[in-house]
Amino acid sequence: MSATPLVSQVNSVKSAIIPPLLGASVSELSAWVEEQGQPAYRGKQLHDWIYHQGVRSLADISVFPKQWRGELAEIPIGRSTIHHRAVAPDGTIKYLLRLADGQIIETVGIPTAKRLTVCVSTQVGCPMACDFCATGKGGYIRNLGTHEIVDQVLTVQEDFQQRVSHVVFMGMGEPLLNTDNVLASLKCLNQDVGIGQRSLTVSTVGIRDRIRQFAHNNLQVTLAVSLHAPNQALREKLIPSARPYPLEDLLDECREYVEITRRRISFEYILLAGFNDLPEHALQLAKCLRGFQSHVNLIPYNPIQEVDYKRPKGDRIQAFVNVLKQQKVAVSVRYSRGLEADAACGQLRASK
Repeated sequence: MSATPLVSQVNSVKSAIIPPLLGASVSELSAWVEEQGQPAYRGKQLHDWIYHQGVRSLADISVFPKQWRGELAEIPIGRSTIHHRAVAPDGTIKYLLRLADGQIIETVGIPTAKRLTVCVSTQVGCPMACDFCATGKGGYIRNLGTHEIVDQVLTVQEDFQQRVSHVVFMGMGEPLLNTDNVLASLKCLNQDVGIGQRSLTVSTVGIRDRIRQFAHNNLQVTLAVSLHAPNQALREKLIPSARPYPLEDLLDECREYVEITRRRISFEYILLAGFNDLPEHALQLAKCLRGFQSHVNLIPYNPIQEVDYKRPKGDRIQAFVNVLKQQKVAVSVRYSRGLEADAACGQLRASK
């Protein structure tokens, strides 16, 4: 978001279309308040109230002159409302958030002893239609704006009354199909909210040329690539978008990413009993990743109603891990949090 459109579109509080202020930097907010006839230092005050005090209406900013606050009452900050909240036994909280246009998205707050992680959505729905994923079953509606992505983090932070330490872009949607707003939200979360880049993770199923483009932004964020299969035939059964984008081409692009960024990639792999969890599949996966600076996150399947996939038993999971370790592949098993609240990986949908 540049200062010019924010300033020019908000010359009058009576404007029909006003962009939300959430997502704007301190310099952009300072330029805007000056355009409103106020001193530039009010921009820093506005920035603090939006990002650190969680104000939802400009009329509530007590340090602003009373008359000006009244004039600003209709200016949108860009915050959502909590439509529904479900708490899992492990403390994970799933939120259904209602956006300004009435659309509903999910975000998840995941607490541990030392951190609070937020799993954010980047689209309303998802066009990728992965066979094991609840979000993909609901179809795609639209991309989320920068303010709608950042708002998810602020909402969780406020509800937990705890500072968010990590953000993973692993909720509803494919982040690299909404690249401009994802990049803007990464910048905002880092520079305005104050979360370190190395504590931000962007996940993708893989969109041709987008990983390469993402690499050239010179970010220190973690890239997580969802493979879920060790060969093209199996991958096409799980991920429709894999048909025109062969696994070999995706891996070549991932190698370019490592060369450009000098950062390792995390590869996500959902284990589906009897489908992709055999030792032979582990060997194929190890062959795919040979020579990579990478790490594999194995995710035992989280059930959804629409399909009959099953989660592998513990001994099958451990056998898969053992094969990868024997092949010198860095690997860990990620048991998803929030399973009982349908807030785990692959279970997100805009419904209770």
